[in-house]
Amino acid sequence: MIRLAAGPVLASLLLAGCASAPKPGATPPPAAIEVAAPAAVQPGDGQTASLDAGTTPAAAAAGDAAAADAMGTAQEATTAAAVPASDAATAAEDDFAALYGEPADAAAPGQASADGARPAYDPWEPMNRRIHAFNNAVDRTVARPLAKAYVAVVPQPVRLGVTNFFDNLGSPLTFVNQLLQGRPRDAVQTLGRFVVNSTLGIGGVFDPASDLKMKRRSEDFGQTLGTWGWGRSRYVELPFFGPRTVRDVFGLAADAPLSPIRQIEEDKVRVGLQGVQLVDTRAQLLSLDALRDAAPDEYAMTRDAWLARRNYMIEIDRRHPAEDELPDYLREEERDPTVPAAAMPIPGG
Repeated sequence: MIRLAAGPVLASLLLAGCASAPKPGATPPPAAIEVAAPAAVQPGDGQTASLDAGTTPAAAAAGDAAAADAMGTAQEATTAAAVPASDAATAAEDDFAALYGEPADAAAPGQASADGARPAYDPWEPMNRRIHAFNNAVDRTVARPLAKAYVAVVPQPVRLGVTNFFDNLGSPLTFVNQLLQGRPRDAVQTLGRFVVNSTLGIGGVFDPASDLKMKRRSEDFGQTLGTWGWGRSRYVELPFFGPRTVRDVFGLAADAPLSPIRQIEEDKVRVGLQGVQLVDTRAQLLSLDALRDAAPDEYAMTRDAWLARRNYMIEIDRRHPAEDELPDYLREEERDPTVPAAAMPIPGG
């Protein structure tokens, strides 16, 4: 009688289980998932095992696996909900946002980001690309061969002395712009560096000021305009001068009269010094030639790298960070290989 009644009872249990099963697309809450411990079967008590009730080992294993999968899904959903979205930001994104505002992908295409910057910061790109192609042609046929010959013929200590000499000639321009930026302490140090290198350094050929821990800095009027509030500006590439912004074009016009080289009245001497300065500046960029040649879009790489460095220099000037707040690799300012206003021979300049 017990075995005859087992069939209807099992069918009733299966129907009740199907009726209580969750509908497709509905996920039960984690608290509703319970796993019942199997009742212990005492040997010799006259009871039959679950096999006698019509349950096979495969069905029992499938049920246990389904319950385990449901519990795992619920735990993953709970863990994902417990992690705040703000923890997904990386340190690099935080540093970028601190310098330039929100990351570029924070704004929808064609829309301004939180700091007002728009992705289309190069509206003159067709014209700039044509000028860039012209500059590259001049560079490959004239400037780069001269720079390679200069490096091959002139010993490195002599080349270092030439670089120091022209760097020292730029100190008066840096001094004036630091005063205009409201940085008298840095201006006094730049003036002291110029005096030390011009005397003890034999006209700036040597650099004893660096041994005296007098920091090298390079400032121009384009940076000064940036610290005064002209932070964003259209990108433009000039023939021979290379990457610039509209802001930096005005800076070039203001820097030119302050150049010591331009005060030389003898044309041959002035143009000769400007030519040497151009070759020395191009020689400092030879290490980047392989990277530029391998770039899929050399124009875009040059533009983005130049703008990133330029914006960083302006932000540093605006914030006036304490020396201890800077990482070690930024405490000593690198020489800026951009073509200076004094290095371009201009008739009657």
